[in-house]
Amino acid sequence: MTYIIPVLVLGGCGILAGVLLTAAAKVFHVEVDERVEKIGEALPQANCGACGYAGCSDYANAIVEKGAPTNLCRPGGADAAGKIAAILGTAAAEVVPMTAVVHCNGDCNATQTAFEFDGVQSCKAVKRFYGGNGLCKYGCIGLGDCVNVCEHGAIKVENGVAKVIPSLCGACGQCAAVCPNQLISIKPLAKHIDVLCSSAANGKETKLSCKNGCIGCKICEKKCPSEAIKVENFHASIDYEKCTNCGSCMAACPVKVIHSCEPASVQE
Repeated sequence: MTYIIPVLVLGGCGILAGVLLTAAAKVFHVEVDERVEKIGEALPQANCGACGYAGCSDYANAIVEKGAPTNLCRPGGADAAGKIAAILGTAAAEVVPMTAVVHCNGDCNATQTAFEFDGVQSCKAVKRFYGGNGLCKYGCIGLGDCVNVCEHGAIKVENGVAKVIPSLCGACGQCAAVCPNQLISIKPLAKHIDVLCSSAANGKETKLSCKNGCIGCKICEKKCPSEAIKVENFHASIDYEKCTNCGSCMAACPVKVIHSCEPASVQE
């Protein structure tokens, strides 16, 4: 008898809890549109945030519930956009192929390290404590933080500088997010003229620290027929929306810091 009462009490509590949970599940049940699940399956599940949403599930929900554009998934590209359109019964939205680009060409032949760093081999670590171990404080540190986060194997460090392989790049932006010097941007794949320098130092200082640096002479700006390139803070940058890939700036650059980074020309 001593054990029966506690067992009955516990059993009754368990039954009551089960009833309450069942009732709560029915009362608070929220119908989920099956299209959300299907769209989620069509996405690559990279959860990179390049679409502007917290993850693939959040993006799938936004497409169905809020009418978000169906072509925002960069890693999924046209394939994902086409599948989403089929699920929704709409026309597939155009997807502009994108890729990352590293705006630095200060390799080991062009610049030098100021000191050897014996701590954690991380670009972020070097930047935090020493501002970088290179003579140029604006260039690629070359310890591969970007390489470590790339899920596509699309970026690697060659001769001290990170290089992107456009054919593999999903344009998720993870590499750009971790670069402490903010050297990496996402651009349309078809726009292949790039300024491979991010130095904000004047011309004299730049040449002392890197042979491949932009000296801010503004010749490229004057030669561009589309007004697509501007020099600010001794640094040239391209407006890819205006750029026509004519190559005028590249031909005029006296220090050859502007390159044609076409996919076929990238070393793999």
